[in-house]
Amino acid sequence: MSQAKVDRYKEEKKNRKKIMAKEKRMRIAGYIVGCLVAVGIIGWAGYSGYSAYEANKPMETIYANLDSVTDYMSSLNAE
Repeated sequence: MSQAKVDRYKEEKKNRKKIMAKEKRMRIAGYIVGCLVAVGIIGWAGYSGYSAYEANKPMETIYANLDSVTDYMSSLNAE
């Protein structure tokens, strides 16, 4: 081995714990970001699907005949 390789190996060995800790942090950060992206995509798909379902759902319209209430109120006001 050349002296440059030996020096590089010694430097790597000296900083190995720092390098391993940094790689571990980066790996954990990658998992967290990946999970957040997956949750975001699933949430967006669910919201979009629910919106499409609600848009295509038939509207229920209730008609109420208020003639009797109007007649009652006018009879109260007539007195």
